[in-house]
Amino acid sequence: MTPKTYEEFEFNLEHKVPPEEWSDALKSLWFDAKGDWEASHDIAQDLHSQMGSWIHAYLHRKEGDEWNAGYWYSRANKPFPDCSLQEELKVLVEANL
Repeated sequence: MTPKTYEEFEFNLEHKVPPEEWSDALKSLWFDAKGDWEASHDIAQDLHSQMGSWIHAYLHRKEGDEWNAGYWYSRANKPFPDCSLQEELKVLVEANL
């Protein structure tokens, strides 16, 4: 079942894998929250949507590649954020609930 709140999303981080019925976007964010940037990126780069571009941007921002992040924020029609990475992760998760 898709979580209804960010807290429910966090509760699922105790599992070894994300729930199968979750969207790919939410799974990507789950892997990032678990510390697996590569698995998160592998999913995000195959999401050909504004949300996929936004997650992709966030991941490159987290990686420290501001140029690449800026490109993907542009593709997502999002400004480069001035919030913390943790805050952006929460916003992304909530946008996918």
